[in-house]
Amino acid sequence: MSETSRETVAKSAPQRALEKLGLTRDIDRVLHLPLRYEDETRLDPIQALRDGDLGQVEGVVTERRIDTHPRRQLLAWLRDDSGELVLRFLNFHAGQQKALEPGVRLRARGELRVGFFGREMVHPSLKGVAEGAPLAQTLTPVYPTSAALPQAYLRKVIASALRRTPLDELLPPGCVPAGLPPLREALRLLHEPPPDEALEPLQDRSHAAWQRLKFEELLAQQLAQADAHRERQLLRAPPLPTPDGDNAPHSLHTRLQAALPFALTEAQQRVCTEIDADLTRHSPMHRLLQGDVGSGKTVVAALAAARAMDAGWQCALMAPTEILAEQHFRKLVQWLEPLGIQVAWLTGSRKGKGRRLMLEQVANGQALLVVGTHAVIQDDVVFARLGLAIVDEQHRFGVAQRLALRAKLADQQLEPHLLMMSATPIPRTLAMTYFADLDVSTIDALPPGRTPVVTKVFADSRRDAVIGRIRDEVTKGRQVYWVCPLIEESETLDLQNATQTHQQLSAALDGTAVGLLHGRMPAADKAAVMAQFSSGALAVLVATTVIEVGVDVPNASLMVIEHAERFGLSQLHQLRGRVGRGAVASVCVLLYTAPLSDAGKARLRAMAETTDGFEIARRDLDIRGPGEFMGARQSGDALLRFADLQQDTALLEIARRWAPRLWQDHPAAAHAQVERWLGGRQAFLKA
Repeated sequence: MSETSRETVAKSAPQRALEKLGLTRDIDRVLHLPLRYEDETRLDPIQALRDGDLGQVEGVVTERRIDTHPRRQLLAWLRDDSGELVLRFLNFHAGQQKALEPGVRLRARGELRVGFFGREMVHPSLKGVAEGAPLAQTLTPVYPTSAALPQAYLRKVIASALRRTPLDELLPPGCVPAGLPPLREALRLLHEPPPDEALEPLQDRSHAAWQRLKFEELLAQQLAQADAHRERQLLRAPPLPTPDGDNAPHSLHTRLQAALPFALTEAQQRVCTEIDADLTRHSPMHRLLQGDVGSGKTVVAALAAARAMDAGWQCALMAPTEILAEQHFRKLVQWLEPLGIQVAWLTGSRKGKGRRLMLEQVANGQALLVVGTHAVIQDDVVFARLGLAIVDEQHRFGVAQRLALRAKLADQQLEPHLLMMSATPIPRTLAMTYFADLDVSTIDALPPGRTPVVTKVFADSRRDAVIGRIRDEVTKGRQVYWVCPLIEESETLDLQNATQTHQQLSAALDGTAVGLLHGRMPAADKAAVMAQFSSGALAVLVATTVIEVGVDVPNASLMVIEHAERFGLSQLHQLRGRVGRGAVASVCVLLYTAPLSDAGKARLRAMAETTDGFEIARRDLDIRGPGEFMGARQSGDALLRFADLQQDTALLEIARRWAPRLWQDHPAAAHAQVERWLGGRQAFLKA
């Protein structure tokens, strides 16, 4: 047996559970804060408790028995000087039976119920005590834990860590907001609050001690982001200067812009200028290009790629799905091949001779632009001179995948410039926290000629009326999407599947060409169906969410989303963006099945009330939290555990102001603060 195996075997189950929760360092344990508190500092006379009261009583067990009707259960009678109650256990083990021996003195804590059998507590917590045993001196913390880690064990571990851990003040005077307690005092109060401390501010996290912890956490996060940004400035990338003098009119960038069949909006021109400035620098660009659905991010990416190619470097564009990658590929070929640029196409489905030819063209520099999926970062893809990497829908890629793309220039001690694109706008508070290390460019206006999409919410009972609307649209020569969340029947979710819906619509729309598209189809079949729909050969396309991003069919005027309550708000907005891409008035119908959850109602209400992607993103953050926007940065664990991005904006603003000052004037304190709070997890910010 290896040394590592012996160490693993030697660890107790609670020790392994601590590691699983990430509680390896003393500081990690000290920062593992309670979910709530129980008051074990006083005893209640049994007779004084009313129905529904949560209380702690102490008495002697007078009787114990197991009843088998109506179900097997353990009953014990506990008596104090004021009266008697029943302790009832519907699930129990031998240890509990023994603990309830008649004559034993116990403290029981639980909710009192008064019913047909008198006073009782169901599944109370129990503690054997001697007569006159002292009560707890502080409120008892209840921590987030697992089945293998009992609360009593966790409390001892955390109390011990709290005594050992150095919690010196790291921050200079004036940094901590006025009125907040010292860190050690704040932590001690949160772990061991005195019995007279008000519970509500402790449990809703508005207490000054909580505010101190939130500020410390936000400051550590801001420091880590600032450090990641600073470290990135030390890396080297190939500068991609813009052609000047006689060369400028003949540059690919100038010729591409002149060949476009439309003029750039002011917003597009602004972000192009920001990107161009980054590309001329020796440090790698690390910019997020965000814009609402249909705002014209692809043409901005194409113009950035043209800058790289003008400077003699290659560009790679990576998209999360073949459908989206192919959409980009077709547009870029249409724009660039007439200008003499060869565009390579690399996806997982491309095999054999065609793939080998593409790899050769990438390796010898003949292909200046490479478009594809994850296949772009496979080991056998070697670039001659990769100067710019563009990642679309960046939140769908993992940290390792983004790093692999950036590493394609590692042999030359250079990194490519990185442009990430997202059609999921990032709310301001998220941009200030999780994305604070990025430079963000925003396309905040849609191209002219776009008509707003009207969104209607219908119960599934109005399905026939919706199908009637589809007939009307098809008769006018327009096209329709019908989106389903599943391909096959699920045992847990009673949802219509795409195959069944395709059959139903084909029967209901007799004589209308109805196509089917889902993720399990071979890539060639998906491409063929999508081509038929794009050309107008199919009037209706039944699809799963593979059409969520990138698909551009200007003639599509109606989008029906079935079981819309099952989708996230951001995903609904993305799907809605597949229509309204031409001059025709478009409608998105959200079909739902009752009853709706509160979150489901909030999502559908938001969709009906606004088409603004930034407002949608803000509401999505309110409903779902930051996880969806974080994407693969979650691989590094959430870097905020306590602060709330809606409630704690004022603390965030202070932390944001102080972070650069600390790195400049107090670098040792800044480093210690990051290490105390993040313990290495900040590495995930650097991808």
